[in-house]
Order: sequence, then C-alpha cells, then structure tokens
Amino acid sequence: MRNIPDTDELFQKALRMVAPGTKIREALSAIIQSGMGALLCFGEPRKLSQLSEGGVELNEEAKPQLIYELSKMDGAIILNSDGTRILYANRFLKPNAKIPSDETGTRHRVAQRMAQQANCIVVAVSQRRSTVTLYVKERKHVLSSLNTLMNKAMQSLQTIEKFLVSMNHSLQDLTMREFQEIVTIYDVCKTIQRTQVVLRLADELKPMLLELGTEGRLLQMQIKELLIPIPEAELVIKDYYKERMGFDYNTILQKIRDLSQEELVDLGNISQILGYGANLRAVDMYLVPRGYRILTMTHRLPTMLIENLVAKFTNLTQILHATREELMEVEGIGDVLAERIKSSLNLLRSQMGLEFRR
Repeated sequence: MRNIPDTDELFQKALRMVAPGTKIREALSAIIQSGMGALLCFGEPRKLSQLSEGGVELNEEAKPQLIYELSKMDGAIILNSDGTRILYANRFLKPNAKIPSDETGTRHRVAQRMAQQANCIVVAVSQRRSTVTLYVKERKHVLSSLNTLMNKAMQSLQTIEKFLVSMNHSLQDLTMREFQEIVTIYDVCKTIQRTQVVLRLADELKPMLLELGTEGRLLQMQIKELLIPIPEAELVIKDYYKERMGFDYNTILQKIRDLSQEELVDLGNISQILGYGANLRAVDMYLVPRGYRILTMTHRLPTMLIENLVAKFTNLTQILHATREELMEVEGIGDVLAERIKSSLNLLRSQMGLEFRR
C-alpha cells in the first residue's frame, strides 16, 4: 500500500495550534528564548485529570504571557483540546510506565506516553536543545525552524512546478491524440501517473504549510493556484477505465491513489487497475475516451450536461461527429448551446492542430 502522508485530523489540528501567528506559538517562542523547558498537554479535561495529579487548578484563558509564566514551574500545563483555556498548572503527569518509549529524557518520555494513553496532543519544549516536539497519539514530530521549514517548502513548490509542466505536456499530447483518434494505453497511463506524482508532492507539502501558519500564506495561495488543473486531469481516469461489476470511477480513482510510490512507477499497475491488464503491449488497439475531460474544457459545461452527452453518444468520437440537430436531442441542450458546443470543439481541435504543426 502507498505510504500516504499523515492526514490525521488531530495531527493537523496540533500543527495549526503551534503554527506562527497563534497564541501557543507565541508562548513557546518566549519559553525557548528564556532558555526554559515546558510540557503542555491538550485534550479532554476529564481524561487528562485522571492521568495527572497535584498542581493548581486555574480554568483561565490561555494567554501567551500566562503560559510563559506558568512554564517556570516544574509541572505540566494542561489545556482544553482547543488550547483556548488553561485548566491546570504545575501538574504531575502519571501515564502508564509500561507504554514503550524511545525517548531518553524524562520530560519527553512522559510526553510520549501521555499522548499515546490519552490519545491527545502533548508539546514538549527541551531546555537543553531549545527544540519543540509534538506528540500526537503515536506520532512524534519535531518542529523545524522557520528558515529551515520555509526553504523545504520552497524546494517542494519548485519540484511541484517542474512536474506540473510534465503533466501538462502529457495532457496536451493526449488531447491532440484524442482528436486524431490514436490514443494508446501508454498515453493514458503516463498522463495518470504524472498527475498522481503532482498530487503526492502536494500532499507532502501540506503539513509544512500548516506548520508555517501565517508565514506560509503566500505559499498556500501559490499551491492552490498550481493545483487548479488537477480535477480536470483526473478525468482521464473517468474517460478510459473499463466498466466492470463493482468498479466505478471513484473506486478506480481510489485504487490508483492507493498505489505505493514504487507501484506507481510501473505503468502496468495503472493499466491493470483501469481494466486493461498489466502488459501495455498486449493492448493492440486505439482507445476512445468517453469525452468527460474534453467536454469540461469547452466553455465549462455543467456536469449534468456532460453526463447527458456521454450517456447519449457513448464516446468523444460520436460527440465530435454529431450534428447540431443530434446535439439538441440531449436533455438540457438547445439550439444556441448546441452551436456553441460544436464551435468550441472545432476551436479546440484547431488549436491542437496548430500546436502539432509547430
């Protein structure tokens, strides 16, 4: 199975809580700058109180300065799950000591066990190393410095841009071949593969953007803009998968997304999921798309009209050869829209021809 980047909601919530621009991050920065350590626990109050004892009960609003002052005491600070209120300070945590831990320091060992036993978020600030470590259930994550994280995110963004160029070239080539009716299974699988690579690179970037918080707003806008073509690109799957019992578009799409990185490299795996077998050379015929992607490119037709067109004509070739009168027989398409569809398809075909001649 594919190693999917952690999409656990609790981990994403933890990253958002400690990201730059938040009250918790402001408090953590003050603690590090003063050369102190700290232990912050976020979770369901009753469960956390059962796994701890002593300290001072506060039930105060979680302000950065207050968190900083309370961290001067030896015990842990316990907050509600949203990190908006401080419930206890100087609290002694007592998780099950039998829970395995690979940490050497007492503070971090307790933090790791507490996160696992209470299924909560624990933040440990190391006094000696001036680092912040997140423990979310069984996951451990050390926060990077802003400069390091920004550099990594910029490198990831540049890699995505590079693979997007490759994906767009494959899509352009596929479009041209679709109009010429010379599409092979190799063309289809190559395009799907490059689209999935872009998606996976974007998945790897998401935790970095969450961790950057307000510092990553510009990058978030850039990645959102870059990924606009992805839904249209994934329609290649909808155009070419073989209809079989128990296999619809969403099932096929999920199976392709579940491929591991190593499995995705082999185009035969994609071909097999589509229903053509693992041997690409064994498919000795040209494939005809249903037309979902091309129709989406023409004046952004509503999804229902595209579905009606495909249901009526079965594939793109039949749609291209349909007369205006035949198009008007489709539910929801009148005289003006039929003419617009034909004009748009002819214009797109002409553009592909011009690019092909260059």
